[in-house]
Amino acid sequence: MRSNLFPVAKESFKYIGCSLGAFVLFGLLDFDILQFLSFVAIGFFIFVYRNPERVVQNFEPSSLVSPVDGIIVSVQEINEAEYAYKVEIESSYLNVAFLRVPLNASLKSLDIKRGARLSKFDALADKINENVTLIFEDENANKVKIKHMLKQSIDGITIGVAEGQNLLQSSRYGLMIHGITTLYLPQNFRFNASVGNEILAAESLLGYFSSTKKAKK
Repeated sequence: MRSNLFPVAKESFKYIGCSLGAFVLFGLLDFDILQFLSFVAIGFFIFVYRNPERVVQNFEPSSLVSPVDGIIVSVQEINEAEYAYKVEIESSYLNVAFLRVPLNASLKSLDIKRGARLSKFDALADKINENVTLIFEDENANKVKIKHMLKQSIDGITIGVAEGQNLLQSSRYGLMIHGITTLYLPQNFRFNASVGNEILAAESLLGYFSSTKKAKK
């Protein structure tokens, strides 16, 4: 996942291949309308699964960048043991689907729950929609919890990393098309964005951790 150099995600090959096969078949059968729709499908899948390179910014070591493309739709204070803020980012089919590591850290926890792909307005969406929860921790014991949840998507969430891996900021770790990402941030984080901001994975700075206390061994 992190070294994927294809112009589109590998997950798209089956969809593009089927659409291309249909395009050729309908052309041979002179089904012009169906051939045109197959051509549109090829373009759609190439666009949705596109894999552009991102300019890696030279932020400070305590920085946190966005893990997804999308729009910040809410920022809330919460009262949890390890987290004080919750940030919700909504991604659409127009956004690049690749997920990127928000900080130089190790992946402490990974929980994947396969499920439905209901609309976010459905009362059951939060309970049964497919979702993935990851916890990243840097060398100064700063923790970030990220939950990705699908909306009405054409594909499931793909995660290409495993617990215990050390990951570099901005590297690819997964893929999610049309979903909601929720970040849980600790008290010592200083948020540097606002509701309504359109952000890009790896390029948009979300803020900094103010503490540089080393993790206890």
